Formats: sequence, C-alpha cells, structure tokens
Amino acid sequence: MGDKRLYRSSTNYMLAGVCGGIAEYFNIDPTLVRLGWVLFSALGGSGILAYIVAAIIIPK
Repeated sequence: MGDKRLYRSSTNYMLAGVCGGIAEYFNIDPTLVRLGWVLFSALGGSGILAYIVAAIIIPK
C-alpha cells in the first residue's frame, strides 16, 4: 500500500481521466465519482474549477 499513487486514468476516462483516476485510487466505481463530481458542481459551482485544477495537478 506504500506504492499507491494518484494518477489520471488512461483507460477509464471521459474528459481528462480525473474521475477515473480517483476511482482507481480508492478502488470504487468511476460512475459514483462522476456523479459525486456533478453534484459538487451543481450545488457549489466550484466543481468545474476544481476539475480543471485537478486535471492540471494530477499526473497522467
């Protein structure tokens, strides 16, 4: 578990692979991460900005 790192997914992606990478990191279904991100974006509005920042910061 010491080698576990967060990367953007190259196999499970829609836009930039951020949600797929987070899902692979936590070993959960990527659809749940995407739904959570949509709710986060719809309720707070900062989800879109957070996604862009995550796409820039998280390595491929």
